[in-house]
Amino acid sequence: MSNFADLQMRVLSAILMAAVGLLAIWLGGFWLLLLLSLVAGLMMLELTWMLGAGSGGLPAGFLALIAGVAVFWFGYQPGLLAATSMLIAPLLGMLLLARDRWLFLSYGLALLLAVAALYRFREADGLAGAVWLVLVVVATDIGGYFFGRILGGPKILPRISPKKTWSGTLGGWLLAALVGLGFSMFHGLGATGLVLLSVLCAIASQLGDVAESAIKRHAGVKDSSRLIPGHGGFLDRFDALIAASLFVGAARLLFGLPLQGAV
Repeated sequence: MSNFADLQMRVLSAILMAAVGLLAIWLGGFWLLLLLSLVAGLMMLELTWMLGAGSGGLPAGFLALIAGVAVFWFGYQPGLLAATSMLIAPLLGMLLLARDRWLFLSYGLALLLAVAALYRFREADGLAGAVWLVLVVVATDIGGYFFGRILGGPKILPRISPKKTWSGTLGGWLLAALVGLGFSMFHGLGATGLVLLSVLCAIASQLGDVAESAIKRHAGVKDSSRLIPGHGGFLDRFDALIAASLFVGAARLLFGLPLQGAV
């Protein structure tokens, strides 16, 4: 009965997260920014819990609040000052730590930049761009799970992420490539460029998953938190999307993207 109750809670949590997330992505604008700012704050909260920055005299919740406000400010009124404000929470947390300071600074800043990049990507490239990104990350995760379970084979990083195999990794790339191919057909975009971008995005998402697993292993915890019933924490659920968003944000800034202007 307990296992069934846990499964029910996990399914209900997943449905609720998917419904809220998809609605916010569809609406865009203020509602998406508000949701992303809240998630950014909660992820910063989890990072402080894992690495102990919240135990140095400044409440972890205060760092989370600063992080969320900074992301909202940058999304609402982007500029140098707003972008610089996203350094405040990672720097304060870094100062409170006795160890792992650079880890907190780098990962904390990366996750805030990634959330901000996801919002800017949705606003600049429209609904199609955001849907493509989410589908690539989901396809990578699904491909990794099923190809890994069915084919098995050698592990990639057994000490950090014991369940990840080469077959699962390649399966994730394959499904991500199919997402890119599908979007190129529906939107009349160059298939080669979008398929390649989708695979690179899949690689980034997998690296994000590995990075968060490494931090948890380093901190000696199984989950980043228990904020999401049946799923652990927000970092556990969105680590891949964080890395993929950061990659796409950098690619869009430096080179532009094939989806730009498609919708």
